[in-house]
Amino acid sequence: MSVYFHPFDVRWSDLDANFHLGNSVYVEYCAQARMAFMHQQGIGLQHLAINSIGPVILHEKYSFFKEIHHGNMVYVSVEINGMSVDGGMYQFLHRFYLEDGTHCATAEALGVWIDTKKRKSTLPSEEIKKVMLDYKTEHCITLTKDDLKKLPFRPENINPNFLKQAKCSN
Repeated sequence: MSVYFHPFDVRWSDLDANFHLGNSVYVEYCAQARMAFMHQQGIGLQHLAINSIGPVILHEKYSFFKEIHHGNMVYVSVEINGMSVDGGMYQFLHRFYLEDGTHCATAEALGVWIDTKKRKSTLPSEEIKKVMLDYKTEHCITLTKDDLKKLPFRPENINPNFLKQAKCSN
């Protein structure tokens, strides 16, 4: 079992109006940590482009424990805590730590691989699958299509006329 850590120096522009790390920045840090991890493992953007495959996050959830402030050095972990047998679905686990080891937040991101030309889900190469297996947590679960059905939200289209009549602020 391996864990990858990516460091971030919290910038002024990463803060929200309450002077701590903004919610959207957690998402950005997780995405950057994943891509840095993949690059380090030899499956970075160039590899993905050549193989017409890309990771797509379908659902993310976060728990926050301690504020992160300007000037903090934050380490975001990357591990796999869920994966389908064929590797087509995955779940990343991210933990946010300060330099002193304080655990500030945890995030899970559930996703699938897509064929970037066909724009449909696909299976990863054996190379990608091996990397994912090497970074599985000890509590890694086996994901199935049923896990996608359990996601908390479903598409609910509305009549476009409703949007035209809706009261919106400009």
